Amino acid sequence: MSIRGLKKKQPKTFKVKIITVDAEMEFSCEMKWKGKDLFDLVCRALGLRETWFFGLQYTIKGMCTWLKMDKKVLDQEIPKEDPISFHFLAKFYPEKVEEELLQEITQHLFFLQVKKQILDEEIYCSPEATVLLASYAVQAKYGDYDPNFHEPGFLAHDELLPKRVLRQYQLTAEMWEEKITAWYAEHRGIARDEAEMNYLKIAQDLEMYGVNYFPIAQNKNHTDLLLGVDAKGIHIYSINNRFSPNKSFEWSSIRNISCSEKELTIKPLDKKAEVFKFFSSQLKVNKLIFQLCIGNHDLFMRRRKVDSIEIQQMKAQAREEKARKKMENQRLAREKQLREEAERAKEELERRLFQLEDEARQANEALLRSQEAAELLAEKAQIAEEEAKLLAQNAAEAEQERQRLEITALKSKEEKRLMEQKMREAELLAVKLVKESDRRAKEAEHLKQDLHEAREAERKAKQKLLDITRLNYPHMAKYPQYSPGDSRDANFDKGSIKLDLKDIDLKRLSFEIERERLDYLEKSRKFEDRLKELKSEIHALKLEEKQAGLY
Repeated sequence: MSIRGLKKKQPKTFKVKIITVDAEMEFSCEMKWKGKDLFDLVCRALGLRETWFFGLQYTIKGMCTWLKMDKKVLDQEIPKEDPISFHFLAKFYPEKVEEELLQEITQHLFFLQVKKQILDEEIYCSPEATVLLASYAVQAKYGDYDPNFHEPGFLAHDELLPKRVLRQYQLTAEMWEEKITAWYAEHRGIARDEAEMNYLKIAQDLEMYGVNYFPIAQNKNHTDLLLGVDAKGIHIYSINNRFSPNKSFEWSSIRNISCSEKELTIKPLDKKAEVFKFFSSQLKVNKLIFQLCIGNHDLFMRRRKVDSIEIQQMKAQAREEKARKKMENQRLAREKQLREEAERAKEELERRLFQLEDEARQANEALLRSQEAAELLAEKAQIAEEEAKLLAQNAAEAEQERQRLEITALKSKEEKRLMEQKMREAELLAVKLVKESDRRAKEAEHLKQDLHEAREAERKAKQKLLDITRLNYPHMAKYPQYSPGDSRDANFDKGSIKLDLKDIDLKRLSFEIERERLDYLEKSRKFEDRLKELKSEIHALKLEEKQAGLY
């Protein structure tokens, strides 16, 4: 067979991309595959057995539609893209999650989808409940709370609360984290699947959980109502209230649902009750509502029948798996507890070891200090002994010095007496000199006065002589350069000669007075020097007496 023939026999394929809540997968599909073939392939890849809850959703012309299982994939109105994108999502919701969700993968997919719907505000949740749900989500992701590992800020990159709640309370991210962590710390010991189940058990009690809403009208012109389809039945809401339905039809009370073009009819089981008719904007919406009604009704009836062999086996396996996980969790909890106890014991031993090492270090330091103190005391004892010897030697020397000072004191007393006598004589001499100085000063004053009078007389005599000269020798007046002192050559009379002699005596007298004054000053200086020497000697003697008294 040729290579060309082999190529012809290879089936043609097309690519699809399957997007789950937390992952993406790509598959190659044969052109003849139906929706069920692709759906089964995805379920096998995920290991999912509870396939009746899920479907493949795609968006066409702004409307979300579910892939039909009984028709070929390419024959349906799907997006013209390569690869073709489908979202693998929960199409139907269980009435009681704890009883109906058997597989862990089923539970995990529901947890992720419901969590996303709450965060996207497709399901309304009160702020208090959102904090509690966020704490279970954190427990499922991070495990048990450990303050040493989960430090402040560890939730900074996690989206845990709806934006509506964040805007409503205006709290900081740190405050929200503190509130979530307070609940999170109380979930210690809860495994991941248990935390996810607790999340779903709280979420299933919310009014908008598992409800698919569609705009409808009671006539062909107005869209003034909302129709909701969920696991319990069909509900009619006002356009502004999605929490409390105005009217509800439980699946058990519905006899028949029919769909024709844009009209949908609900016939109650009670034939006397009014038949409810409503209109939708598009035929596709009507068909989608009809499909959801059929699927939810089938599951509702299925829950109330005896479980099939497959379901019984799955429930038995789920019970065994839960028991095994419970035992495993208990074993892990015991191991964790033992490990924590061992860690605490280790920390206690390390603390005790550190304490003992610290005590040993302190004791060693105390021993070193004691040795240093002993050495210091020995040195001090040796120094004290040497000081004692030195003091004894100093005492002997002091005794000798005392004896010497006593002898010196006796001598100094005699010297003191002589010095005092000299001081008295010096004081008398000083008084005498002061008196002599006063007398000499008075005599000098008188002499100065006599000298002044003599000079005044001399001046008058000279003036008189000059006047006489001018009278007897008029021609001499023309020569003023000739001094009266030249009278010896001119043979003046005796009066002028006597005046010169008197002038000479006055000069001699002045010279004698000046000489006596200088002698007096020299004597006074010598006397003062002597007085200073006496004072120094007296001061030295007083010091010696004080030292002798101290000894």
